[in-house]
Parts: sequence; structure tokens; C-alpha cells
Amino acid sequence: MHYELLPLLLITFLAAVVPFLANRLKRISLPIVVGELIAGMLIGKSGLDLVKPTPELTFLADFGFIYLMFLSGLEMNFSVLVRSQPVAEGAAWWRRPVSLASAMFVCTVALALAVGYALAGAGLARSGLLMGLILSTTSLGIVLPVLKEKGHTKGLYGQCLLLAALISDFVTLLLLSVAIALESGGASFNLLFILGLLVAFAGAVNAGQRVRRLPLLSRTLEELSHATAQIRVRGAFAIMVAWVFLAQKLGAEVILGAFLAGALISIISGKAEEVHRQKLEAIGYGFFIPIFFIHVGTQFDLGALLASHTAMLLVPLLMAAAYFVKLIPSLLLRLSFSWRQALGGGVLLSSRLSLIIAAAAIALDLGMISPAANAAVILTAILTCTVSPVLFTRLVRPSAGPLRSGVIIAGSEQLGMFLGERLKLSGEAVTFAVDHYDHSARLRGGGFKVVHGEAGSLSLLERAGAEQAQSLVAIYNDDETTLRTCRLAKSRFAVPSVVGLAHSQESAQEMEKLGARAVQTHLAAALALEGAIHFPATFEMLTDVSYGFELSDGLVLNRALAGQPLRKVTLPGGVLVVGIRRAGEAIVPNADTRLELDDVLTLAGKPDELKEARDMVEGS
Repeated sequence: MHYELLPLLLITFLAAVVPFLANRLKRISLPIVVGELIAGMLIGKSGLDLVKPTPELTFLADFGFIYLMFLSGLEMNFSVLVRSQPVAEGAAWWRRPVSLASAMFVCTVALALAVGYALAGAGLARSGLLMGLILSTTSLGIVLPVLKEKGHTKGLYGQCLLLAALISDFVTLLLLSVAIALESGGASFNLLFILGLLVAFAGAVNAGQRVRRLPLLSRTLEELSHATAQIRVRGAFAIMVAWVFLAQKLGAEVILGAFLAGALISIISGKAEEVHRQKLEAIGYGFFIPIFFIHVGTQFDLGALLASHTAMLLVPLLMAAAYFVKLIPSLLLRLSFSWRQALGGGVLLSSRLSLIIAAAAIALDLGMISPAANAAVILTAILTCTVSPVLFTRLVRPSAGPLRSGVIIAGSEQLGMFLGERLKLSGEAVTFAVDHYDHSARLRGGGFKVVHGEAGSLSLLERAGAEQAQSLVAIYNDDETTLRTCRLAKSRFAVPSVVGLAHSQESAQEMEKLGARAVQTHLAAALALEGAIHFPATFEMLTDVSYGFELSDGLVLNRALAGQPLRKVTLPGGVLVVGIRRAGEAIVPNADTRLELDDVLTLAGKPDELKEARDMVEGS
């Protein structure tokens, strides 16, 4: 077999160099996606013309876009978009992500159609309907990587923008297919096909949730989730390709099938292991997705565009329209976010790429737009997806996730007081969120920060600093208040670590669905008693604060440790590695156990030494 590998060599080389250059150009704040597009233009038709399209390269680029849509579905936090109730969040229904995103899309379509018909009236477009729908698009393929790069994907703001991009991409895709059919005088059954695909998706979710409860399947997955088997990764690819194939056979867009595959895995897995998701992301962002973006840059023909005076006139008008139809509706985001976030969201949603280019190509083939208009649309897509991420970076600061610190204890019963004392001995900054004034004096006397208000309310958590907190513990006598607090902490404030005290199995399951850790009162007491019986020395060290001995988890992100045996790894002080969790498998370590990236180490030692050890293994 013989393949022309030079184009792939150039693209993979640039894919490795672009992140390095983007990191060095901190003053410009150049997103990696933009760097990849510019790199593609430099080696493509508009630059050195070193890359010629080949079937292999085209396939890899198309698969990269399909994989990006798959990761988009996997990224969606359905516990925020579906499970969270407006009353529990302390906000009206019209402030929920689904409502905001839907309202923004309706406003966008209305404005875009008005602009489209105005361009048609001026003789700059042949179909006002088609041009309006083209302007309504957004590139989820740009929005997702930028939000991910800036750490916004897990929070309510990022989820709202992702949902807005999703609705814009796929609803516009449906409307475009109908519009093209109407303009060409044909009939379109795309809506029926997409509805059939959605029905199949609902059935697959129901079946998947039943199957995942089978004990034999769970054990088998755990056994085959390591080493050369990697069954979870293989299964994810099989599901993605199956849904892409199904969408293709039904005549729907393959990217819709890819997105539904990711959403299916996200819903079924629930609290899927982070290691599994990291592996899938590493495959995509490490290889397939950069090929897609660089390939798009190589295909732009600047010479053909400059030769058309009509296209040159249309470009600034389309650019102005592209931002106008997104910025005005984005003001609705001000209902839940700051002005900078609202404007930044509108700017980022103005990015257009694959869908707008594909729609213009179809319209050109059918004679619905001129070649000049097609060239202008392509340039508009490249300019918006280049400029918008840079403007978004200027307007919206990166998520403060890595800078979070401190623990909030919601509830001030005796257990909360005892926990606060132990956390304070470990050097943690503890804030109590209480609903009774009579507890405040005693807590403040103990050196704690205290805020008070209605239990489980949005305002109480805001004043407690939930937006900057690393952890939140909800300790209430009633599970309803605990659930409400956990839901707010995860969906509204994106607190990384949320723990709730559950008095029933049902409440514990609801907390798990929200992404919070549930501690059941009777089970916790039974485990503590069992530990005191079977491991008295260890139990005494962990419970007696005079020992100053603790356990902590550390995620191996330091590449210098990858492949190193434990006997060659020197941790600070007397910190020991007493356990390793790797891809769902528990490992009892010895001196010859080699560390791997994404291993979760259970560390034992004194608090100050544990912090140094965590910083070391995490590469901080």
C-alpha cells in the first residue's frame, strides 16, 4: 500500500507546534483553534500551497469533525440542563439554560431573516430566506474548544453557551434542509428522519440505563478497562460509529448522529470515571480535531475571493450582520450573568465554520447563491471563527476553577462543628452557612467565618463564597434541604467537590445523579465501627487529631513521573503511597509499581507534607 504522507506530516507537525506558539503569545491570547486555522492557511491554497487534498486526509479531517461533535455530546452536563428545577435553583424558569438558549435562538433567527431579506432586496443575495438561515448558524466546533480551553464547560455559563450553540447548529440544520427543499421545489423528509433518530436515541437511553445495572457487565467492564483491552474506549468508538452510520442511512446529518452518541454515553454513564473521559479527549484533541481545523485553513482560496468585487463588498456587510444577529439576542444572558459575560457570549456565538460553509456549498450547487456570495460566506466564516475567540478571551476571564479554595459547611449541627474543627487543624479555610443566628457567636468564637440566611437558598451560598469554594459539605436533618444545596452548588456555582449527608438510599442516589458524593448516615457509622474493630491502629491514627495523620488523593499529571517505579519517586517528608486507582482498577502498590498519567494516588502523611506531595504529583 502506498499513501502520500507529506500533507499529513505537515499537518501533524503544525498540530504539535501551534499550542506551543499560542502559549508563548500570551499577550495576544490566541486560542489554539485560531492558531490551527491560520497554520492551515499558511500551508494551503492561500499560502505556500504545500498541501493538496487527498482521500486519506479528507477522511481524517471529516472524522475529526465527527469526533468533535461526539465530544460535544459527551461534554453536555444533562444534570444541569434537565434535572435542576427552577424553584430549587432559586431562579425563575426563564433564567434556566434551556429557556435562555431557546429565546436567544428565536431572536437570532428573526433578526437574521430580516437581514437576509434586506440583502436580497439590495441585490446582494438571491434568496433572503436562505441567507437569513445561513447567518443564523453558530459553530459548536469553535465554541466547545474555546470554552474548554478557558475552563468554562462545567459551569452554568459554559453550559448555557454550549446549549445555545447546539440549538443553533442543529435546528438551523433542519431549517436549512427544509428551506433548500422549498427553494428547489423538491420534498424533504429530513425532519421525519431526524425525528426517527431521536426516537431511537430515547430508546437507546432507556435500554442503556437498564443494561448498565447488570452486575456481570459492570464486573467485566472493570476487568477490561486497563492495559491493552481498554474496553470503555473501544466501546465508545463503536457506539459513535454506529450512530454516525445510522444517521447516514436515514439521510440525516452524520454530525447529529455523532452528537447523539456522545450524549448517550454521557447520560448512561452518569458519574463516569474522569479517566475514561480524559482518554477520549486525549485521542480527539491530540490528533483528529487539530487535523480538521488545519485542513479547513488549507482549503481557503484568497486569490479567487480578491478577484470578485461583489464578494469584497459583501464581506463587510456579512461580518457586521454576523455579529449583529448574535450580539443583540445575547443581551438576554444579562438575566443571569454579568454584562461582560453576556457580550462575550454573543461574540463567541458569532463564530461560524463548518455548517455555514456546507450550507453555502449546497446553495451554490443549486444555483441559489452566486459564486461571489459563496466566497464571501467562506471568508466570513474564517474571520468570525478567528476574531470571535480572541474577543471572547478579552471580554471573559478564564474560569477560576484552579484558583478555588476553602470549604463551606452548610448546616451548623454538632457534626458540622466537629468537622469544621478537624478541617481547621488541616489548614483549611472553613466558612459556615447557617440558618440560625444563635449559632453565629459560638462559631465565630471558634475562629470560623459565618454567614446566615435561609437554609439551602441561593443567596446564602452566594454570600458564603460558593463561587470560589473548592468544596461544600451539606449537613442538614432533612434530605430535601441537603439536595437543594447540593444541586445549587453543582449547577449554579460549579463547586468541584460537593458532599451531602443522606438519610435515605433514595436521597443518596439523587445526590449521585447531581455529581455530588453522598454519605449515608447509617452506612458511615457502620464503616467507622468496622474500621475500629479490624484496623484499630489505623483507625486511631485517622481519628485522633493529635497524630496529625491524614489521607488525601493526588492525580498524577506530572509527566516526569510517568513510567517511574515508586522506589525512584521521593515524596516530601514521610508521605507514603498506600493505594492507586487506575482506570477503575484498585492497585496495591509496591516498590516496582510504575506510575502512569491520570493515576489517582491515595497518599498518607501530615497535612503540610501532603500538600507538597499533591503539588508534586499534579505538576503544580
